[in-house]
Amino acid sequence: MVRGSRALLRKYGNFIDDLRIYVKGGTGGMGHPRLGGEGGRGGDVWLVAKEKTTLKRIKDQFPKKRFVAGAGANSSVCALKGEKGTDCKVDVPLGISVTSCDGKQIGELNKAGDRILVARGGIGGCLVTNFLPLKGQIQTVHLDLKLIADIGLVGFPNAGKSSLLSKISHAKPEIADYPFTTVKPELGKIMYPDYKQVSVADLPGLIEGAHANKGMGHKFLKHVERTKQLLFVVDVSGFRLSSKTQFRTAFETVLLLTQELELYKEELRTKPTLLAVNKMDLPNAQDSLNELIKQLQNPQDSLHLVEKELIPQSTIDFKDIIPVSAHTGEGIEELKTCIRKSLDEEAEKENEEYQREKLRILQTSEV
Repeated sequence: MVRGSRALLRKYGNFIDDLRIYVKGGTGGMGHPRLGGEGGRGGDVWLVAKEKTTLKRIKDQFPKKRFVAGAGANSSVCALKGEKGTDCKVDVPLGISVTSCDGKQIGELNKAGDRILVARGGIGGCLVTNFLPLKGQIQTVHLDLKLIADIGLVGFPNAGKSSLLSKISHAKPEIADYPFTTVKPELGKIMYPDYKQVSVADLPGLIEGAHANKGMGHKFLKHVERTKQLLFVVDVSGFRLSSKTQFRTAFETVLLLTQELELYKEELRTKPTLLAVNKMDLPNAQDSLNELIKQLQNPQDSLHLVEKELIPQSTIDFKDIIPVSAHTGEGIEELKTCIRKSLDEEAEKENEEYQREKLRILQTSEV
């Protein structure tokens, strides 16, 4: 068991989703007291969002994780106003949240080209500073990556998420018949005939207690936050992590997944959610599916059969329930269609809300 845990940590170590770096603005240039010249301002340190960049690449390329901007030029007879020091630009992945060492939020970088100033250069020597330069800002900042995707796959280990991702997209995640095959988030893209692309994140399997950071709970759950919608993936026959854990029916699995999201961050429950009931190729799968749908349609009629501690504050009203088999391909095209339809509907709602807000602002300004 210990060997397995170490192997899991080694594999997860190849994927980095948080990193601390040291940043220092450049020192200002010396002033020229006799001629009243001002030294150049020190360079600034910027974080710049760039596609196809990873935190691991930053760590590998800059093992000391130190980023220092250039010093400002000194004032001289030839150039009384010294030139500004060279800025230091650090390329970071999209989806980065930046916080200071004391936990204060500095900003977020969600689109390519987004920039955040993390260390300002010191001013050059001038009359106010007695022509002595000031040092640049120094701090340690925390880069926290939260994947940005249209759809986030959520499920317990061995629900078949990796197999499903490989069927609906061009991703090639590791697939095996044991839990925790996904130990780092995998990203895939669904390609549609009209060239529309939908990004899908296969998030590592949750376990009971993930909200309290059990296992690698917070490392996994935080990636759910920036997905537009969720796709629950459950095994139609139920789930059991190991011989030492209790068996959970498909209905109990849905309740537990809902509860884990709810306890981690309550607003996650409000995300539009689809349900893929996987492994429909198993014996008696149709009977199990009928029972699950009946329970989900009238959850109050079945909650008395469930342990009290498994029941979330409120159940999720799924936009669609799609039976699938990642093994045989059954229901895959229908699932892709439902995903596209759901995203298009939500985009239309957002557009309508945006137009109404513009109209409201326009009417207010005319009054």
